[in-house]
Amino acid sequence: MKFLKMTMYVSAAVLVAGCGQKDPNFKYTVDQFADVKVIRYQVPGWDELSLQQKEYAYHLAEAAKWGRDILWDQNCQYNLPLRHAVEDVLENYAGDRKCSEFEAFTEYAKRLFFSNGIHHHYAEDKFFPACERSYFAKLLDAVGRSSEADFLLDYAYKPDICPQRRSTASEGDIVELSSVNFYDGVTRDEVEAYYASIEDPADHRPVSYGLNTKVVKEDGQIVEKPWKVGGIYGPAIEKICAELELARKVAENDIQKNALGLLIEYYKTGDLRKWDEFNIEWVRDTLGTVDFVNGFVEDYNDPLGRKGSWEGHVNIKDAKASERSAILSANAQWFEDNSPVDPRFKKAKVKGISAKVINAVCLAGDSYPSTPIGINLPNADWIRRDYGSKSVTIANISHAYDFSADESPRSVLNEFAWDEAEIARSKKYGSYASEIHTDLHECLGHGSGQLLKGVSSTAMGEFSSTLEEARADLFGLYYSADPKLVELGIMPDAEAYKAEYDAFIRNGLMVQFNRVELGRPNTEAHMQDRKLIAEWCFDNGGGAIEKRVRDGKTYFVVTDYEALRGLFGRLLAEIQRIKSEGDYAAGKALVETYAVNIDPALHREVKERYAALDLKPYGGFINPEIVPVEKGGVITDYEIRYTDDYLGQMLDYGRKYGVL
Repeated sequence: MKFLKMTMYVSAAVLVAGCGQKDPNFKYTVDQFADVKVIRYQVPGWDELSLQQKEYAYHLAEAAKWGRDILWDQNCQYNLPLRHAVEDVLENYAGDRKCSEFEAFTEYAKRLFFSNGIHHHYAEDKFFPACERSYFAKLLDAVGRSSEADFLLDYAYKPDICPQRRSTASEGDIVELSSVNFYDGVTRDEVEAYYASIEDPADHRPVSYGLNTKVVKEDGQIVEKPWKVGGIYGPAIEKICAELELARKVAENDIQKNALGLLIEYYKTGDLRKWDEFNIEWVRDTLGTVDFVNGFVEDYNDPLGRKGSWEGHVNIKDAKASERSAILSANAQWFEDNSPVDPRFKKAKVKGISAKVINAVCLAGDSYPSTPIGINLPNADWIRRDYGSKSVTIANISHAYDFSADESPRSVLNEFAWDEAEIARSKKYGSYASEIHTDLHECLGHGSGQLLKGVSSTAMGEFSSTLEEARADLFGLYYSADPKLVELGIMPDAEAYKAEYDAFIRNGLMVQFNRVELGRPNTEAHMQDRKLIAEWCFDNGGGAIEKRVRDGKTYFVVTDYEALRGLFGRLLAEIQRIKSEGDYAAGKALVETYAVNIDPALHREVKERYAALDLKPYGGFINPEIVPVEKGGVITDYEIRYTDDYLGQMLDYGRKYGVL
């Protein structure tokens, strides 16, 4: 599970001690286009690593980069042919590159690279080139691709071809309506019947059925095609395995070596039992400084919540900042015992929750360029129950988001906050309180609660991701205000949490809708989670949140923070019940009532006010380069170099890691 950053409402104007310090000589924002800005991040602590640790991180990063093509193909089966053609034009077109049409083509290319395909990375709707189709055809002809032009241009320009990456439609077959390359020639009913026939409800340690396969129909039969060496994505997975093997040789400890060995075996066999064995071993490694994510992990992109999108992430531990996470981990049982949920749904004994603050070294696949600021893995409920989980807050990514916001002269906070007191509270506590919410969300929220015996982890179906993210968010919100956090020295004082309450309600009820096209529903799981929580609390709060209008502008203001905390607790209890009991109907009703439909008048107002700020609502990143340094034919160091060329990095990755 991952926690996504909303770039529009947090500012680092004043940082609480421990949040990191801005480098005045480092330019964070390096490119802007469409609704996106591209940011650089620094890697604190790299120079303190040993040569072995740097080499370990280098090979893990190479393994992560080799998975890039996999995600492109998973997002839609025609993405890679289009990308290859676009790369060819950008690298080889000899005509006029300064005309407005080529600039429009270049912006489309940047959007493709940012979204890993033709669908918006967040909204999941198809976007289109601003240049004329005939001009795009001319470019393809100029680089010798005229034979592909009709097919590629239909794919790029026609709105009825692959209109949405993942369908959330309330009518029709969401499998057939989705463009993701997880299913072919099958319906939702057929897929669900197939998995129902092979799952063992009596198995208390079930594999994640369907996580690493494509489901197709052959000779009238449903068949799974595995993503593995020798199967789908085999050439890319072979490259990943080769780098993982090199990493294994220089791992920090035996647990890491064993975990990598299991991961390689999983990639070679496609055996999901090996994936579980890897995750159990990976959870055990709490001592290493360098860590990673590599595999088919999150199922947000699958309309049925089964298939894992390929993801890579390499990071190093921030020992000082991790002290607060260690405190939360050590007190995990207290938080579980004092949760407002029904005792039947609480874990009697919380096992193995480890938490740390990390600094990203390399982002890849589903974490690149847009990336989470927090991660909690593994996702299998039984592994979390029996062995625990790892939770991380990604500090340098959060700081880069905040520091890049400070480079803009305009402020979302000033536009959408009600008064100077709210603004001052955010400037004093907002960045730090947001990090604590992330810690609680990832470390304790996702790790809390349990399913009743016999309830499947897939019982919530297409609503699973939204409800799970809401559950974790509510856990973090509820405990952000708890005096225990002040007692533990995590929150600076009893007022700090209010900045996060202000921001969450302001964002969930209003600001985030600037990301959604007018007339469209709210479909992304994390945005649905925030809207669900904020709107439910507004409707059921008895005045704890007030809607106010001043000078024709709408504001949502928290008037009773204690009452709002009680509302968060009530909703947390209900969503935990829904998940624990597998109450699909109640979960569906909650999402469809509160998470999807946006008031059109408010939506238009938000879009107009945000547009006037001339800010980009989405942020993403380019990676620093890890460069081996040789002396006399021997590698003596690995240096971090900070590139500022977004398009250059995308083309470089295409040349170096394009294998499918």
